[in-house]
Amino acid sequence: MILHRRKLLTAGAGLMGTALLGGCDRFAGTDTGRRTLQVGEDANLYVQRLLMGPATLAREFPAAMISPWFKPNGTIDPPDRAYRALAAKAFADFKLTVDGLVETPLSLSLADLRALPSRTQITRHDCVEGWSCIGQWAGVPLAELLKRTGLKPQARYAVFHCADTLEYAGSQDGAFLRPGQPGAVREAYVQLAAAEDWGGAPTATDAPAADWGQGSPDPEPDDKGRPIRYYESIDLYDAVNPQTILAYDLNGKPLPVSNGAPLRLRVERQLGYKQAKYVMRVELVESLKGLGQGGGGYWEDRGYEWYAGI
Repeated sequence: MILHRRKLLTAGAGLMGTALLGGCDRFAGTDTGRRTLQVGEDANLYVQRLLMGPATLAREFPAAMISPWFKPNGTIDPPDRAYRALAAKAFADFKLTVDGLVETPLSLSLADLRALPSRTQITRHDCVEGWSCIGQWAGVPLAELLKRTGLKPQARYAVFHCADTLEYAGSQDGAFLRPGQPGAVREAYVQLAAAEDWGGAPTATDAPAADWGQGSPDPEPDDKGRPIRYYESIDLYDAVNPQTILAYDLNGKPLPVSNGAPLRLRVERQLGYKQAKYVMRVELVESLKGLGQGGGGYWEDRGYEWYAGI
């Protein structure tokens, strides 16, 4: 995509003016608003790619600056029965699947992942909610996994399918039963978690092979409807960045459940909601249109920007 300088400046001016207007939420819900916001996202992506190459790194920090507590947010303890079965055995039965448009699909245990070349980095996590934390992450570079699978020529995006259910698709008419705001989604999550019955197989062994993933073809039986799990995506430009890792350690210890165990994506040049937790599967695809509602991520399907560069 090439965005000429004049268009970029025009888009920036338009967005600034829009931000000063009242009723921004109403504006964002209109066709004009959506087009304007899309231009802003395209401009952000264009500028980021113009200034940074595939190997450009986010700032890294000395150990003395590590936050004493790395704040968990969003899902902090997935109640899905299949996930709980894995967590109960300290993820000894966990297998990461890497498939899709690859020559050699992979199925890797945590021990397998720890035996691969690793990277350790101390970086700052910037949340869209306005807070930041600095943590030390260790894990396997995504580029290492992609090298071992061998990408097919049409592969363009890496999609991260996660274990945590955030809502259900309606079982009667197929409509999504989702609250309109992120805060309401979290409130609904707490209510459902209290019930301790989100569907799913009673044990990891009984879980369907295709269980993990947005839009699973074999939905878990549940009278609430089809579970919609968290998912995220990045393009290959960010996938091969040295700081893009699947982290299994935080601050020198195995990743806690509250921070995304057993694996959490770290794509350090983007905002926190891109750092998908509870990663179970990495799927290489040509297009994002067939996933969820086509936005490329759970929150992107609900209005967030796909490219959240910082």
